[in-house]
Amino acid sequence: MTLQAQSPMASKPPRAWWPTDWRFYLFVVPSLVLVGTFAYFPAASAIYHSFFEWQGGDTKLLVGWRNFLRAFHDPVLRGSFVTVAALMAFNLVKMIPSILLAVVIHRLRSDRWQYFYRVLLVVPMIVPTLVTLFLWKFFFDPHLGLLNHTLDAIGGKDLLVWLDGVFGWGVFFADAPIGWLAQPELILPALFLWGFPWIGSVGVLIYLAGLQSISREVYEAAEIDGIGPIGKFFHIELPLILTQVRLSLVLLIIGTLQSYGLQLLLLGEAGGAGGRGMVPGLWMYNRAFIAGEFGYACAIGVILFAFILVLTLINNRYVRVDK
Repeated sequence: MTLQAQSPMASKPPRAWWPTDWRFYLFVVPSLVLVGTFAYFPAASAIYHSFFEWQGGDTKLLVGWRNFLRAFHDPVLRGSFVTVAALMAFNLVKMIPSILLAVVIHRLRSDRWQYFYRVLLVVPMIVPTLVTLFLWKFFFDPHLGLLNHTLDAIGGKDLLVWLDGVFGWGVFFADAPIGWLAQPELILPALFLWGFPWIGSVGVLIYLAGLQSISREVYEAAEIDGIGPIGKFFHIELPLILTQVRLSLVLLIIGTLQSYGLQLLLLGEAGGAGGRGMVPGLWMYNRAFIAGEFGYACAIGVILFAFILVLTLINNRYVRVDK
């Protein structure tokens, strides 16, 4: 009788991982409980209460899809989506300075200077966002703000008044200060101007992380082929940081659709004169905490979630990273 040799893998009994390793999963339980309590439960509660007429107390009335039908016929909500679409389009333009600055820092030959500029980018992140918003509100002040003083000093207001006379806008007047946050026609330009020169510290650092992963041999091959600085940007650097660009696009979509703190602080809960600065998040806040319509506000939040989900899926599908 001959014995057949068995492989070591076949002779080893299957490892009973659960009786010995299950205790390690207990370390994950506190995190899961906290995430479930403070992240998933509020989201599930919002979806649940979106089907009720609810004013925040214990009393609620089931209305089914009525809140969503009301939202689709709400002219203020529709107008707010137009406003946020304009802000999102301009935020796409605001990504360009961050990408260009990241490329400039990456091309510095001195590691010391690269580190110095990275530190300069991190320092503004220490300043609380609320302080920055208050500074910008003072910047737009019609009487004391730096913007109007600068326009007066360089003759920019006279140019705007002349253009107003040529095109008949009816916005700028020679004998009155420019009310950037008080005139409906100037609210969107003021929101566009916010954040100038539009260099986001987090965005630049994200792009720098992608640029630093590019091999030096790729640049040497490009130099041998005679590719200049602009060609390197379009053929090497930009294609190879599309992963970071896609991440920034996702954060931009989520941030623009959800954000309303800027509009609330600069324009108030009504979105400024004529409601021209109203965005969906601010209208949701208005309905919940000003009108007391928490159920309707939850429905608006669910609609926002659907928009963010769809735009994120579109971004992940069409912003391809082919290296």
